[in-house]
Amino acid sequence: MRRYETIIITDPDLSSEERDPLLHRVADVINQGDGYLALTDEWGARKLAYEIKKRDRGYYIRFDFCGTGEVVNEIERFFRIDDRVLKYMTVLLDKAADIEKIKEEIAAAQSDAEKAKEQAEIAAAQASSVESAEAQAETAEAQVSPEQPAEAQTDSDEIPSPSEEQAETKETQTPEPETSGESNAAPEETEEEKK
Repeated sequence: MRRYETIIITDPDLSSEERDPLLHRVADVINQGDGYLALTDEWGARKLAYEIKKRDRGYYIRFDFCGTGEVVNEIERFFRIDDRVLKYMTVLLDKAADIEKIKEEIAAAQSDAEKAKEQAEIAAAQASSVESAEAQAETAEAQVSPEQPAEAQTDSDEIPSPSEEQAETKETQTPEPETSGESNAAPEETEEEKK
């Protein structure tokens, strides 16, 4: 059996429900031809290098499979007929592919991806715990009572009593003239409030 890779570009406006029958049809053709579909990799919507059927974007999907030339011919015939597929290309990867070896490679790649995902989650958790610890330290510093100034007043003669402070403030304050109309302190109405 040979190992092939087929990349197709589909209409980017298709929803995932409209794209699923296309993926199932490819898997059925490979299984009917006694092939093995190793991987279906959806790359997503991307900008095209040039317009294809008056579209500047396309949804890329990659199929990695083992099969015979008849399977490839049937898949490409299906892509030519289906209007959802804008472009396709099949490449021969290996003339003598071992299916068991391919299954082991895929299983190893998936376990590596899971380990990398777990490590990324652990790193993210550690980063968030470090950030929360820094935030707690900042709030603790903010809650510490402010230190007294170096030149604190110590003589009781120099500290005015509260009644003396009130008398001084009353004498120094000048009354503000009253203005007719709206007060300056009142907020102005916005255009939305007037409507």
